Amino acid sequence: MKNTQQKIGWKTAFAIVIANMIGTGVFTSLGYQLAAVENTWSIVLLWLIGGGLALIGALTFAELGTHFKESGGDYIYLSRIFHPFVGYLYAWISLVVGFTAPVAIAAMAMTQYLGLSGAGEWWSIAVILVLALIHSFSVNRSGAFQNVTTALKIIFVIILIILGLWYFPAETNALNFDNSWQGEVLLPGFAVSLIYVTYAYTGWNAAAYITDEIDDPKRNLPKALIGGTLFVTVVYVLLQIIFLKHAAVPELVNKVEVATISFSHILGSEGAVWVSIFIALQLVATISGYLWVGSRVVFAMAQEHSLWTPIACKNSNGIPVRALWLLTCISILLTMTGSFEQVLLYSSFVLQLMGTLTVASLIFVKRKADTFKSPFRPYLQIIYIIFSLWAILYVLIERPYESMIGLGIVAVGAVTYLYMHLFLKKP
Repeated sequence: MKNTQQKIGWKTAFAIVIANMIGTGVFTSLGYQLAAVENTWSIVLLWLIGGGLALIGALTFAELGTHFKESGGDYIYLSRIFHPFVGYLYAWISLVVGFTAPVAIAAMAMTQYLGLSGAGEWWSIAVILVLALIHSFSVNRSGAFQNVTTALKIIFVIILIILGLWYFPAETNALNFDNSWQGEVLLPGFAVSLIYVTYAYTGWNAAAYITDEIDDPKRNLPKALIGGTLFVTVVYVLLQIIFLKHAAVPELVNKVEVATISFSHILGSEGAVWVSIFIALQLVATISGYLWVGSRVVFAMAQEHSLWTPIACKNSNGIPVRALWLLTCISILLTMTGSFEQVLLYSSFVLQLMGTLTVASLIFVKRKADTFKSPFRPYLQIIYIIFSLWAILYVLIERPYESMIGLGIVAVGAVTYLYMHLFLKKP
């Protein structure tokens, strides 16, 4: 039976949001964006739009989370508002790529930032296994670990920002404030770059996945979601400017380790090695956060769908251990078989698709007196939908292979749902 005494406050929920958001995307995606757009205003605008969309999402989830008051996030909302089939598709996507792909991407980025080869892959797998083990015992232990690792992440990022702002720009740098941004924002590459940015912001909804583990969710859930998103948006914009300030476009374009390249001009090669090491270490909090919240989504699905009944169980402290370890195994599989950019793009594409549907779901919810009220509803949600569909459409056109992988994942989920309801008994 679940121990109802194990609850977390807003600070831990805030830490989960930050840990899930500040991960690989902010340190890796700029190189891919520069392949399409180079003007600094274009880059800043991309990250501001991404932050604005994330904030709209946070406001939306604050209302949805305090309305339904159940752990499971999108799965619960889509199942209750639209149909169990829609919720199941989201949970399936969460299992296959939604939470497992960010874990795999973080593990692969760790290897690249540490400059490891060969045994580096096994080292990343070992990190995933150790973190899964840490989260297998109790909510209190998970919360304490998440608080410490996220605090270290925040300290590290703030130090990077201070150093980056303090030092003079590199003699040849990527800063460009001319008017070319006016043409760049109309390019298909700008829309595709927005998908990379929205991936970097993935995690703004993290606290909503563990609503019933949060003390006083009506007050603490909105505080964690909105506060975390605003903090991360400021951090992201500053970091992109700093990366552009201290390196040239040819050095950064299509590179994963943009932070290391940029800071090598400030701290020298030895200092850049330490930056790489700390970027890799701060990804521990990211992997930890995704394993924690992702297992709750999978558990919520397993409780209601017969195909997954065997993993619908918790230990004496309320931890869904089987869901956690299934998530861990799939993450490891992606780590061993995936290409960094492809996993990043197709997972971003399909997550943006389902996230847009969840944001739209609030329009169909009748408000309750005791819930958080999302301001300017439904106008903010409509703005989110328009921007999101615009980016999704361009990814379909510009990157059809990765888009088809994403849609294929959705299709396989639909097949498993039909099989389950045609041939298996309901739990």
